[in-house]
Amino acid sequence: MANIDLPAIHNALKSISPYIHRTPTVYSNSFSKMFGAEVFIKAENLQKTGSFKVRGAFNKLIRSKSDKVIAASMGNHAQGVAFAAMSLGLKASIVMPVTASIVKQEATKGYGAEVILHGESFGDALNYAVSQKGYEFIHAFDDEEIIAGQGTIGLEIAEELKDVDAVIVPVGGGGLISGISIAVKNISPKTEVIGVQTASATSAYDSFHSKKLLERNPLPTLADGIAVGKVGVKTLEIINTYVDDIVKVSEESIAMSVLLFLERKKLVVEGAGAVPLAALIEQKERFRGKKIVLVISGGNIDFTLIDRIIHKGLVSSGRIGVFKVIVDDVPGGLNKITGIIAAQRGNILNVVHDRLAYDVPVGKTLVTFTVETKGRVHFEEIKAELSVSGFMVF
Repeated sequence: MANIDLPAIHNALKSISPYIHRTPTVYSNSFSKMFGAEVFIKAENLQKTGSFKVRGAFNKLIRSKSDKVIAASMGNHAQGVAFAAMSLGLKASIVMPVTASIVKQEATKGYGAEVILHGESFGDALNYAVSQKGYEFIHAFDDEEIIAGQGTIGLEIAEELKDVDAVIVPVGGGGLISGISIAVKNISPKTEVIGVQTASATSAYDSFHSKKLLERNPLPTLADGIAVGKVGVKTLEIINTYVDDIVKVSEESIAMSVLLFLERKKLVVEGAGAVPLAALIEQKERFRGKKIVLVISGGNIDFTLIDRIIHKGLVSSGRIGVFKVIVDDVPGGLNKITGIIAAQRGNILNVVHDRLAYDVPVGKTLVTFTVETKGRVHFEEIKAELSVSGFMVF
């Protein structure tokens, strides 16, 4: 078992407190009503650098015996290490594959780190970083001091809230949930600690449920911050000891969650940080009537993708729907359809005619409607009304 206990996490909090924010743990009235539970949010998206990663980075670097550190990362770990090193007067080098986005490169440079581009994959970058002499390598999650630093979130939750039924935590490599679970379970043994992975990257989920370390190739995902191919050796030991369950959620639920945070809480939350809410969406009955904390791990969303994420969230929740109708190809042929949609209070966003569809009879046209609605039930009501009026809707 990794040599981490509650005193180590208390020491970590004492060490890093001058450098980090004690992020708020806030009650969400809207989510509580929506899910029939007492829902609190631990808002690490408001942390320095926009992510919890800075906690572990500070705890590691404060204890570093080297004045030069190196890490491999394309995301929050890179910025956490860079910021901690700059704050402590250390030199940081961050290795990224050449495919890393310019946004991530520039964000890391903005915290004073040297960015080294090497290799086509993250694995290439990682191997290069580990091989460099004269630097202390800073692992993203499978490190005792990193884990203890992340565990300070669990201490803060336990100090601020009593009688919590469940703490729901994103899981990638496992550093965050390992630290939180040690803190929470030692202070409040009856509190469940539940991890959440995207269904597109399930190493921790599969490893936890099979009780052996399994590697998985991540698929493209909105939750790229937790798209880790293999959970850590140390973290899996801790997870198997302290964590009650790990669940996986769909991309659709993640998109809906990002949208809900924007709309209901006015919070920018990245896909990885939104997975606890996605678990609440998918397992509403499991958590009904319980007092729960959603650990929102970060808010560093790629704003070049946010319009697509919002659109996906609207589609997933049924608030934007698409259906097709075959109509007579004559002037005014659309009037009745658009009138029905308007009468049902739907808002037409887009209309596409396709007279050349091979399976459409001569004299007819296929029309695709994109409609904004109040939700999935409203969308189905509009389709039903069109069907009752004699239109073939599909």
